[in-house]
Amino acid sequence: MKITFLGAAKTVTGSCYLVETLTSTFLIDCGMFQGHAKEEHANSAQMPFRMQDVDFLLLTHAHIDHSGRIPKIWKDGFRGKIHATKATAELCGIMLPDSGHIQEMEHEWRNRKNVRAGKPEVPPLYTAQDAEDCQVLFVSEHYDVSFNPAPDVRVVFRDAGHILGSAIAELFITEEGKETKVVFSGDLGNKEIPIMRDPTIIEGADVLILETTYGDRLHDTKVDKVEQFVAIVNETIRGGGNVVVPSFAIGRSQEIIYEINRQIAIENGSGYSDKENERSSGHTDKSNARSLFLKTPVVLDSPLAISATEVFRNNEDCFDDEAQAYIRNKDNPLDFPNLSFSRTAEESKQLNTNSEPKILIAASGMCDAGRIRHHLKHNLWRSDATILFVGYQAPGTLGRQLIDGAKKVILFREEITVNARIEFIEGFSGHADQAGLLGWVSAMKTKPARIILVHGEPESMAVFAEKVATLSGASVEIPSFGEKITVGAAVPDRILPERTFI
Repeated sequence: MKITFLGAAKTVTGSCYLVETLTSTFLIDCGMFQGHAKEEHANSAQMPFRMQDVDFLLLTHAHIDHSGRIPKIWKDGFRGKIHATKATAELCGIMLPDSGHIQEMEHEWRNRKNVRAGKPEVPPLYTAQDAEDCQVLFVSEHYDVSFNPAPDVRVVFRDAGHILGSAIAELFITEEGKETKVVFSGDLGNKEIPIMRDPTIIEGADVLILETTYGDRLHDTKVDKVEQFVAIVNETIRGGGNVVVPSFAIGRSQEIIYEINRQIAIENGSGYSDKENERSSGHTDKSNARSLFLKTPVVLDSPLAISATEVFRNNEDCFDDEAQAYIRNKDNPLDFPNLSFSRTAEESKQLNTNSEPKILIAASGMCDAGRIRHHLKHNLWRSDATILFVGYQAPGTLGRQLIDGAKKVILFREEITVNARIEFIEGFSGHADQAGLLGWVSAMKTKPARIILVHGEPESMAVFAEKVATLSGASVEIPSFGEKITVGAAVPDRILPERTFI
């Protein structure tokens, strides 16, 4: 087989891999590039082959950097099945139309500029209707149950522990009478992420395609992430400011809601796990600090995140033991008394005219679209406000500019001075850090002979390559965009000529 790297190669976003066997052609993920204008421009580029020649697509999870170009390839003629877990399919049912709406809005703005400049108008990457239409392609698969999307390809999805429905894809490909196992890690989660189960340990692989988002660093475990969150909120609220949390609509938003609910349970003495009981045993000394935190209004200002929270509630079988204990005790782990939802644009605007200090959670997580940009415009210049990041920020995004210390940023063609406190709690990240990635590989009984690193910044990948090679003894490769690798049987060029990426 041949594997061609069409995204997330020496960069974090745009995950997309073309696999060609002797008889089948398929994609693993088809995500959007995010960050610098050059990378985002790649989203509109035509794939270097006819989409009608692709038999099917395997989707590891619903995040836009893994799923966001699916409506685009639908427009271009792809009609194969999209195999994903049930939760991933349901999340894509709300995320992709939302992305289509953003594409339409952004292109309307850009076309107004083009008209004024005498330039031709351009169509959106895809529309919300395109995103709705492509939903007919999704086929829901169960964790740990094998399926055959083609006669020579057997697949098993394992829980990746990253977001609801996220999967590690185990591929068993038969060519010339020999079976080769290739594992695509997808995005691997941290251990003990709220709600999510820990990533499944894989028995082994011949070839491992491994993400490296945090391959060069360790998450800070010296400070309890929840206590850090509580302290930041208390300091900000006492000063009369808002805590603005740019959060990914799927994953981080629900985890923050869950953590606040868990703190309420601890305060009320109704924790449901040993971990909570350990925490609650010392909660009396911190009750004054927690009391302010727990009385603070929390607003989830993201229609997408609100819809995603409903999908979470419909897939409780994916929850870890702790979250299921809440449910058995009839406590909704994704709700609490001072939580409110802002659904309409008018409700969102009113949040910035209401002077009451609050925790305001809004998408997008990297601040490149959505309601969060309006809240930043109204809070970045305030010295009493805090902007609290809880997830990875890609180079070139507004979020990355802020955590890198930008003093001024442009929002809605207006220069905004950054006076607000900028904080980043890595412990809330949905990605495994270096130790987590190495531990996952180390736990495999049969170590892969080849490890291919993807989904990381070049510096991170270089650091991780040395460490994982030492640990596993494997040959470690870092492919560039458009590069091909051959595994097992040599496959003739059917749809992707070698000259495509010269």
